[in-house]
Amino acid sequence: MMEYFAVAGGSPLAGRVAVHGAKNSALPILAATLLADGESVLHNCPALTDCDAALEILSCLGCRVRREGDTVTVNTACRRGHAVPDHLMGRMRASVLFLGALLAREGAAEACWPGGCALGARPIDLHIQAFQALGAQGRSWNGQLFFHAPGGLSGCRIALPIPSVGATENAMLAACGARGLTILDNPAREPEIVDLQNFLRCLGARVSGAGTGRIVVEGGRPLHPGEYTVMADRIVAATYLCAVACAGGEGELLGTDGACLGPVLAALTAAGCTLDRGPGRLAIRRGGELRGFGALRTGPYPGFPTDAQPLLGAVAAGARGQSRITETIFDRRFRYTEGLAAMGAAVQVEGDTACFSGRPLHGAWVEAADLRGGAALTLAALGAQGESVIGGLPHIDRGYQGLEKALAALGGHIRRVTGPA
Repeated sequence: MMEYFAVAGGSPLAGRVAVHGAKNSALPILAATLLADGESVLHNCPALTDCDAALEILSCLGCRVRREGDTVTVNTACRRGHAVPDHLMGRMRASVLFLGALLAREGAAEACWPGGCALGARPIDLHIQAFQALGAQGRSWNGQLFFHAPGGLSGCRIALPIPSVGATENAMLAACGARGLTILDNPAREPEIVDLQNFLRCLGARVSGAGTGRIVVEGGRPLHPGEYTVMADRIVAATYLCAVACAGGEGELLGTDGACLGPVLAALTAAGCTLDRGPGRLAIRRGGELRGFGALRTGPYPGFPTDAQPLLGAVAAGARGQSRITETIFDRRFRYTEGLAAMGAAVQVEGDTACFSGRPLHGAWVEAADLRGGAALTLAALGAQGESVIGGLPHIDRGYQGLEKALAALGGHIRRVTGPA
């Protein structure tokens, strides 16, 4: 038996939906709960399979975890050990963030190589270099990673050659347990980095500079549990916006004003959508014909987010005119275009660039190959004429809390079906 989305496309949307908490904030924050003894409480923590895996990791490390709706409680008083089970490391890329937290608290960390979506080369060499700069000794053997700091970690200056989000987060976590000052140059500037900084401050850590070109951590301070609300997920917000762009109609998003989505909002405006922002809300309307948005290029924040790139690909596929997307982060990000082609899209991929000649799409049976690509195919199906079936839902469930329910709240004709493969 398998699960799939059954989508009847071709009807405009109309509705309102709340944006749930950010996966890419919740995961490093869950890892950060290990830094303090006692019970931390996280609100707006989304019920995603990736978050479930993070909670399982915490449980395997001896923590007591509890979820009530979107509130998660993590009690680290009985934590034990420093090894993350292989089967949990293999389920998501962000499992690597537990290494920095474990090094900070236990002086050692052990795990296999992390899993996650197959988007091309995703090395963790920058994570390892940051740990080594802080004084950790490490080795890799038979697919396993071993780190230990027999003399403890010491603050230092770390210059990242590229602004890696994961390496920035791991360096921040490890630096909280290091003696003295750590200065992180050229860190990632994503809003989720700022959210992690704010949670660490909630625990009593002295961290500053997130969102800028330099982060400073004064490590070695005693930390305490905290209570915190995770930011809204900007990629989920972009998904709902692009759903309305693909299908037409109008929708209102609650819990976000789109302040972190400048490049996405600009592309949607160029495609013919009208946007209206207010405190805690963001509305979109597409009443006329969808048109090509020209060229966009992904890049580190504040550039166009790579996670939103497939969503705009779905918009481009059904728009009149030309669109061009260049992907600079992941070399296998365009796999979703095969599904769009099955729906009738005119798209040509050459190297790191996809060129779209937009035209009407039709329903098809397609399979999600990764998280954001699966979301893109679902959005394209909403705008296509006829029936579509979207398989590969385990990928989509990693980053969306009931995507089909949210799209139905916006007026989409979509349901989750369980049936034979």
